[in-house]
Amino acid sequence: MARTALCCASEEFVVEKPFSQACENNKQPILAVLRQYLTTPGSLLEVGSGTGQHAAYLSAQLPYIHWQPTDVAEHLPGIQQWCQEADQPNLAAPIAFDVTQKMPCPAPHDHLFSANTLHIMSWEAVESFFNLLPNLVKPSGYVFFYGPFKYRGQYTSPSNADFDVWLKQRAPHQGIRDFEAIAELADQAKLDLLEDVSMPANNQTLVWKKRTHS
Repeated sequence: MARTALCCASEEFVVEKPFSQACENNKQPILAVLRQYLTTPGSLLEVGSGTGQHAAYLSAQLPYIHWQPTDVAEHLPGIQQWCQEADQPNLAAPIAFDVTQKMPCPAPHDHLFSANTLHIMSWEAVESFFNLLPNLVKPSGYVFFYGPFKYRGQYTSPSNADFDVWLKQRAPHQGIRDFEAIAELADQAKLDLLEDVSMPANNQTLVWKKRTHS
């Protein structure tokens, strides 16, 4: 991984530039879905930007979308490296946002995107995220969730079943979520499902639209 030295006072901190091969593999399929819906200028809030690779790539491919990356504070230095290297005028500096903490929410955006977050968060954090969603997205905005899901309690592939076991062994609060449970939270958040897109590597992109009225 590339290294960048960040100086603060008299101390020097070396930050490893994060990299995910999965992000490299899925960025183009994700872009293909986003392009179908993000056809006019607007703003997008990315929740859980992770390494920052999606923000850097997708903002470059969608120059008419103002892209706001967010994540917990400890991930921001790595995301910032990707943003600085991308040097896109429509890509904002990452800001701290933790759905589990009592902190000011980002301003409402036209759209929201989140990749590979729901199976990493605890279920309580997932519920908190969806409780906040009505305040994060403007009416008629699109909401995109990318990642693996179960349907009626069934995995979509043996590899997803193995992945779920691995997640729970690593951290018991993690795990692949049931689509039906997510759909119920989305309905409470005033979101209507438009499309459930099958993606490579046994993932899905769920496309929702925020209602214009309750």
